[in-house]
Amino acid sequence: MDQTIADLRKDYTLQGLSEKDVNSNPFIQFRQWFDQALAAQLPEPNAMTVATTTLDGQPSARMVLLKGFDQRGFVFYTNYNSQKGQELAKNPQASLVFWWAELERQVRISGCVEKVSENESDEYFHSRPLNSRLGAWASNQSEVIESREILEQRMQELQIQYQNQDIERPRHWGGLRVIPKKIEFWQGRSNRLHDRLLYTRLDSSSWKIVRLSP
Repeated sequence: MDQTIADLRKDYTLQGLSEKDVNSNPFIQFRQWFDQALAAQLPEPNAMTVATTTLDGQPSARMVLLKGFDQRGFVFYTNYNSQKGQELAKNPQASLVFWWAELERQVRISGCVEKVSENESDEYFHSRPLNSRLGAWASNQSEVIESREILEQRMQELQIQYQNQDIERPRHWGGLRVIPKKIEFWQGRSNRLHDRLLYTRLDSSSWKIVRLSP
């Protein structure tokens, strides 16, 4: 390779981010940016990094898909017995990161985590494709498995077992909501002088907005 990793760089020039242009409500601002990501037909604009920690402070992160958001927070679904599920049960704090490269934008969210209601989890579970519902039963997420064949065999058994039957949501599977305390909107700018606007929650309905140095 003629180019080293250290030489890789891109100058961000699409647009800026001004305090006078953003909504005072970060959820509305996020909706505007998310809708623009959808309109740009970005691949999986709802993909986000979820970062958690173990009790001894070891960080862990992975990509998941956002499945809903409103004034209460940002929701994704998982096996509660998975690594992230167990970590969040012990330390219900998380950070989310959205990266929309084509728009030169990033959103960082941090806050506490709670389970969504049983009804919300049931509603989303039954909206999933058939094999995705079966997959929630077939996989003991994050546990060691001897081979791919074992997983596929379990899936085949479930397809036969639940043929023409309703599939109940596993009690160990459901939604988690990140209730943000801080939300940062980042817009790439030239010469690495990026725009960063940080919303910090003051109470249930108001937020403080400050500009951060890049």
